Amino acid sequence: MRKNKFLFLFPFIFCFLLVISSCSKEEDEAANTTEEITGEEGQEETPEEPVALDLSQYSTGQKVMMQTFYWDVEPRFEWWNNLSDKVEGWAEAGIDRLWLPVATKGQSGGYSMGYDPSDYFDFGQYDQHGTIPTRFGTKEELEDLITKSHDLGLEVIADIVLNHNSGGGLEYNPYREKETYTNFDEQHGNASGMFNRSYEHFHPNDVSQSDRGDLFFSEQDVDHDVPYVQDWLWKKDNSVAKYYKNEMGFDGWRFDYVKGFAPWVIKAWMDEVGGFAVGENFDGNADVLVDWVDATGVSAFDFAAFYKMEEAFDRFDDLNYLDGSMLRKVYPNKAVTFVANHDTEKDENEDNRIANENKMKAYAYILTHDGYPTIFYSDYENEAFNEEIKQLIEIHNSLAIGNVEVLHVDNDEYIMKRAGNAENPGLILYISTGSTTKRRNVQTNWNNVTLLDYSSNTTYTPTSDENGMVTIEAPANGYSIYSITK
Repeated sequence: MRKNKFLFLFPFIFCFLLVISSCSKEEDEAANTTEEITGEEGQEETPEEPVALDLSQYSTGQKVMMQTFYWDVEPRFEWWNNLSDKVEGWAEAGIDRLWLPVATKGQSGGYSMGYDPSDYFDFGQYDQHGTIPTRFGTKEELEDLITKSHDLGLEVIADIVLNHNSGGGLEYNPYREKETYTNFDEQHGNASGMFNRSYEHFHPNDVSQSDRGDLFFSEQDVDHDVPYVQDWLWKKDNSVAKYYKNEMGFDGWRFDYVKGFAPWVIKAWMDEVGGFAVGENFDGNADVLVDWVDATGVSAFDFAAFYKMEEAFDRFDDLNYLDGSMLRKVYPNKAVTFVANHDTEKDENEDNRIANENKMKAYAYILTHDGYPTIFYSDYENEAFNEEIKQLIEIHNSLAIGNVEVLHVDNDEYIMKRAGNAENPGLILYISTGSTTKRRNVQTNWNNVTLLDYSSNTTYTPTSDENGMVTIEAPANGYSIYSITK
């Protein structure tokens, strides 16, 4: 009889043990689970309304740069005045540097964006190439913009083209055995009379045959090995570098097309005048960027990060690409990150731009990770993006601090934590490209505290447990940025 009774109870005992085992297994896997939320289920809130941190009381010690132009800006001749009207608002939003377009006269005169440099000292005060002002305005208007920016605590960055020149007069060039447009004097594209040039100052000549870099303007490729060129570009007291810094008031440099000349040129320039500097090494290979930063000692635009974002959000629609190689992962303090610039936006190649519908996820990425973010003028001035970008800048300037740790990444989810420090809680970024709201358990540094999405993209306000585990939420095809509340 006892034996039969035991057999009768055995199935119930066995089932009970299975339930216990299943619960234990679920708890062990809780940190690595995700769930899709639909309808009202995604609107859960804690019983008491959490109180957000006053972000103005926190600082990361780093702000954001603004690229102040797009390709073929309009209205012509009024750009400096247009920027003067905007700089106060930019300063209030958390911008600390303004990258201006090439400020001097180019061959295209009033239509030039400056990348066809002719006279390095004509800021819009000489009548040449069919105009007195540059496309952007007069020298006086530029000086007023720089003064106003400085009064607001903003640094002003000059765009410098050292690789090539354009707009000189014809002269016979014995090194090429033909006429070339290499005569730059007061009558031929250099009305200032400063830094006059001839064929002796371009490749090839009796000093050197070519740069080690990529030739862009082969017949007007500036030869930096020539002592006269070095004197006028950075060595003399009235050189381009020193005139821009000491007379015009520029605080730093964006070097154009650095693939076209050797890194020592940048190093020599910086040894003379210093300041903030960033180079345009248009290359998606992170190793190329790292090598260039090593050789020059200055920052570079992180094209590797740009292309990984384009692949993740657009080309392959796979967030695993965000885990790829980038300059910011090797040199976070030398990586200038960006979502768009004047070249990517004018280029019709879809692989060279991030689609508008994905831009805000990309801005959320660069404004929460390490690196020095740059905002593109056209995106900031876009009414559809403006308030969101300003909120992201505030989050960047207040909470984006501490070591970067990727907590989870897969095809449509990416979660990253900034560890913060003793005075700053840091943040957690959750990006989802899925079609529904998602939640995932993550390990935080925050114990027994209610969290809030400071991007305001979700109202879900979870509370972490005594071990710092918490479930966070990302909206469909969007992002959230969590940190603690009071």
